Amino acid sequence: MSVRLQRVADRATDSAARVLSKATSREVAAGPPTLAPPAPMPALPGHHRGPLDALETHRTLIRTSTSSMTSVPKPLKFLRPHYPDLQTLLFADILLCLAMTYSDTDPRGTLRYRLLSSSATPPGLWGHEYVRHLAAELGEEYTICTETPEVESIIAADTEELRTLAMECTTFLLQHNAEADAVDLLEELEIVERIVELVDKDTFARVCLYMVSCVHLLAPPDDVAFLRTAHQIYLTQSKFPEALALAIRLGDQELVRADFNAPGNPTMKRQLAFLLARAHVPLEWVSPQPEDESEEELPEDLITCLSNTTLTTHFKAFGKELNVVEPKSLEDIYKSHLENTRSTANVDSARANLAGTFVNAFVNAGFGNDKFMVDAPEGQSWVYKNKDNGMLSAAASLGLSLLWDVDGGVNHTDKYSYSSEEYIKAGALLATGILHCGIKSDVDAAVALLAEYVENPLVSLKTSAIVGLSLAHVSSQRENIMELLLPLITDENNSTEIVNLASLALGFVFVGSCRGEITSTILQTLMEHDDAHLDESQLAKQAQILVEVCAFAGSGNVLKVQSMLHHCSDHLDKEKEEDAFQSFAVLCIPSIAMGDGVGAEISLRHSDHLMHYREPVIRKSIPLALGLLSASNPQLNLLDTLSRYSHDKYSHDNDMNVALNAIFAMGIVGAGSNNTRLAQMLLQLAGYYHKVADCLFMVRIAQGLLHMGKGTIGVNPFFGDRQCMSRPAVAGLLAAVVAFTDPKQFVLEKAHWMLYFLAIDVVGQAGKPRTISGFQTHSTHLTPARLGTTERAELATEEFVPYASVLEGLVILAKKTAYESKDKMEHQHKIILLPSLSIALYYCYMQERANDRVTCRLCEHTCRSR
Repeated sequence: MSVRLQRVADRATDSAARVLSKATSREVAAGPPTLAPPAPMPALPGHHRGPLDALETHRTLIRTSTSSMTSVPKPLKFLRPHYPDLQTLLFADILLCLAMTYSDTDPRGTLRYRLLSSSATPPGLWGHEYVRHLAAELGEEYTICTETPEVESIIAADTEELRTLAMECTTFLLQHNAEADAVDLLEELEIVERIVELVDKDTFARVCLYMVSCVHLLAPPDDVAFLRTAHQIYLTQSKFPEALALAIRLGDQELVRADFNAPGNPTMKRQLAFLLARAHVPLEWVSPQPEDESEEELPEDLITCLSNTTLTTHFKAFGKELNVVEPKSLEDIYKSHLENTRSTANVDSARANLAGTFVNAFVNAGFGNDKFMVDAPEGQSWVYKNKDNGMLSAAASLGLSLLWDVDGGVNHTDKYSYSSEEYIKAGALLATGILHCGIKSDVDAAVALLAEYVENPLVSLKTSAIVGLSLAHVSSQRENIMELLLPLITDENNSTEIVNLASLALGFVFVGSCRGEITSTILQTLMEHDDAHLDESQLAKQAQILVEVCAFAGSGNVLKVQSMLHHCSDHLDKEKEEDAFQSFAVLCIPSIAMGDGVGAEISLRHSDHLMHYREPVIRKSIPLALGLLSASNPQLNLLDTLSRYSHDKYSHDNDMNVALNAIFAMGIVGAGSNNTRLAQMLLQLAGYYHKVADCLFMVRIAQGLLHMGKGTIGVNPFFGDRQCMSRPAVAGLLAAVVAFTDPKQFVLEKAHWMLYFLAIDVVGQAGKPRTISGFQTHSTHLTPARLGTTERAELATEEFVPYASVLEGLVILAKKTAYESKDKMEHQHKIILLPSLSIALYYCYMQERANDRVTCRLCEHTCRSR
């Protein structure tokens, strides 16, 4: 404050003090007046220095001095002792600022005098601290008005008046980089959707980032309201990929259709089509409706992008760039020569061959050139080195090795489908479903080949056809699949196994759709089921927990986590009560928290307590919970914890279930990462359990998962900077993990083929919502470059602009006009292929000269010189 301004302030303070001393003696005796707005201050002559002029000078000085939060104006200091006297005179324009220092004795005084003030001065002119104080009091007053209407407030204001003032404060906060405060204020007054009117091109990104980050901390329906508001902001700012990602997260068919049809740029539509294909969105959601004749049919290039038919081509090109096309042998993975054992002759050779089946399938997944099955010499196929159900899993491994290769894969599986051996034929049917997973085709070979076996009297063929159909049409929501599988649930002649698998298959096909007819049919069958071994009350409790596991997956709902912890803390009488539901309750905790970093950290702490102080049925599920929390994300502390559990330290009172599940969880945590430390741990475990067939089998499975796709694919269910959750991926993970709650009855017995549920969505994405700071940057001039789950990619130069908001999956880049050559025009596509835990930049340049046409091999787009 300047010296001249200080002198004016001193004189104004003396004048105000004299006015107060005279006014107080006249008016205090008559009692305080009613709280009515004062009359407008009369205009004064330019050089008149009366009492009102002095107070007006005070108002101006206070307002101009509060532009800085560190500045305390001298008039405010001198007037503070006169605050009670000023209240009787109702100088609202001065009191609204003084009241900030009396918040303990005069609650919400700032808001009260702001509403009484006759001045229309915007709140922002009184400074940032004043606006923040006013925003806090607005929230308090609104809570009192809405939640306790029986309590009479000292402020005579309705909710609409409060909301109008809140909008003025929000405008100031957005203009001064206080986006979080602005969102919080509107949320307290339940008008967060109105922030769409206030954001602009400079503030929308930070507002949306904050709102989306808060979703896991909000209770319904506020979480959905935040997502819809952020979606509307993105749409208003023409950020179509971000808007579509939130529409996918909401699972709203109408929003997805509207967002897909919003952009007029055909290249942007192709980018959105890649995003929809990655999320396994049903093709019918964006296809023209039969009743709407105004809509045109989708172009062929968009259908190609939506159907994922070129995924195998891009993936193999990616592997070629990384030099990982050559198939790996079992010894390349096992490294048996480094184990501290000399002989494994006592290990069951059939079990060892079965483990080799899965390891070969996981490691060479997607490349279609393994030596055991695809390229095996005639009569020397690995399938014949197994027996019974092992032959089924061996034949089914073809599907994982030939993943996404619809054209070439059917030829390989077809020769096994004519086998006279029942289990080999059943494995071929399952392989057909696996290789079609995530691929949409007009031919629909999966239905043509598998539908006839759904009513086959042989159980193995029937179950393989059911599971194969569910994997081939996961998340497709196809009505013809429901017509095939729904009668199997209601047929009283079918065994419990068939009914259960048919129900699970329909869950995969219609995941996240809330189809009432499927739910009602399953419930009706359960109620009519006559089984003396089933306790209805216990079965109902298990079903309830499992439904909540799936329904709240990735939601971060804290109340549900607390509810599950209560189930885990119950001490049951095992002779009277079944405790299986407690295993499912343990799995529910990580399934809810897996999408939230803070929630995942808290879940880790709870897991440690449950492992030490709970019953065996809970302890055996703890490793599985840790695997769900950090799928394809090997963290050092988590690996050390699982390594402790993988030894038989906790198994003395309940067999080897804890160790088996811990080893499998190590495979889930490291899936597709090629983590060296984890590989060394598994190598040591192979030597430790070289005489225990079951544990050694599980170690081999974990080794296969660790090197999944030779380090190019994984099982992380999140993509798009971890903002979107793949429902099919979570369904596959949960199905496999629930089977391990009793591993000796399922995976270690005859249902080891359930490990292929992990193949439902093995193209998980890497990345977290954070920017790249200087000390984290690793520059590379060569592509492709691999990234871990906690890493992220950005373009190193400004030469190209991505159509997508995140460099994941398939991304189309446009070259900036300033970089275009003058003597030629280019139609350029840069394809960024990012399977889980790795990223590849695969460049496809297509040049064209004047009057020439060139067709791009990626999207079949024909270019002409502009």
